[in-house]
Amino acid sequence: MMTIEERITECTKKLHLPEIRKNYKALATEAENDNLPYQEYILQLLEKENDRRNENRKLNLIRRAGFSTKKYLEDLQVEFMPNDGKRKLKALKTLDFIREGQNVILAGNPGTGKTHLAIALGIKACMEDYKVLFTTVPYLITKLKESRSLKTLRQIENQFLKYDLVICDELGYISFDKEGSELLFSNLSLRTGKKSTIITTNLSFDRWQEIFKDPVLTAAMVDRLTHKAYIVNMNGNSYRLKETKEWLKHF
Repeated sequence: MMTIEERITECTKKLHLPEIRKNYKALATEAENDNLPYQEYILQLLEKENDRRNENRKLNLIRRAGFSTKKYLEDLQVEFMPNDGKRKLKALKTLDFIREGQNVILAGNPGTGKTHLAIALGIKACMEDYKVLFTTVPYLITKLKESRSLKTLRQIENQFLKYDLVICDELGYISFDKEGSELLFSNLSLRTGKKSTIITTNLSFDRWQEIFKDPVLTAAMVDRLTHKAYIVNMNGNSYRLKETKEWLKHF
């Protein structure tokens, strides 16, 4: 015949309650010492389980987002950020742009912290239970082309629309053909006014035609993405160049 402890262990395993299994003895001792009522003891156990599940859910959201690296807002060197980035950081950190379905365009020369800021906002969004996707623009276009050839484009589009925030990194590093430009425009347009998208780009808007080729499509893309969006000028001194110079001082 099983002991009470063995029965508790078995039940918590079957019901997938690892935190209750781990904490019930210690909390029972504390409850007894503090003369807590049974209801308080049960509540403490349930809160432990609930806290762990919340933590695991947020970690899963971060993992599924597909971030290229882990960057956090706390690690931003704000004093070295471009001035416009400094001014708009406080508003961006509230994540109100996600709640209101607004886009964010981080435009500037390489090495100024665009990707760091985008990922950091994405991780903060995951921690607040938003569903996030991180992708580079070239990878996204490749995936859309493949899905079209496999006749699964509608499925990809439906999935794309379900994300609360999509981060499209590296717009402007590689130009696209006509099919790629049209697919990107179509999918980003689906989110306009409904869900948020963060774009990082090294090109000013007047140079977007260099990658989209078609002036009409370029104008339409800029119009859709920038409507009621946060446009952040990230032109400034390169973080990476600064770090390289500091590193070279050691040799």
